[in-house]
Amino acid sequence: MEEVVKSSILMNQEGEKSEMMQLVTFELAGEIFGIDILKVQEISPMTKITRVPNAPHYVEGVINLRGKVIPVVDLRKILNLDLKGYDANTRIIVLHIEGKVIGILVDKMSEVIWVNKNSIETNPTQTDSKVSEGYIVGVVNLEDRLVILLDLYKVFNIQAEQKN
Repeated sequence: MEEVVKSSILMNQEGEKSEMMQLVTFELAGEIFGIDILKVQEISPMTKITRVPNAPHYVEGVINLRGKVIPVVDLRKILNLDLKGYDANTRIIVLHIEGKVIGILVDKMSEVIWVNKNSIETNPTQTDSKVSEGYIVGVVNLEDRLVILLDLYKVFNIQAEQKN
């Protein structure tokens, strides 16, 4: 089995090493967000979500994905963005984070992009985003748009396992 490569090291025009990473980008409430592709298990079209009684307000319910029950959350509710109904562009991104599998609802998939890790601004001063800074790990300024990188550990309140 092939080993998963976390990032790619390339040489830039000046002959310096540039560490690259791949992001899955999506739209939510008119903003573009990015998450590390290594956290994405798959992207699924909208499917029937079964409601779960007494679940937190941000949990839309669960889906059955090839025999596995996956909780699905509405990122709009967690990030305090304006609510919107689902349409033909709505997707469920299934994430795998620290052994947990979670589906997130997004308005629309954008693209998969490569970014230089050095181009990620980790302490953005001005994002014009409605999202709390606590959920943002950084931003990437592309030619025509700003991609907000979400800290999935904080969004879902997951503690990273310590690897010794």
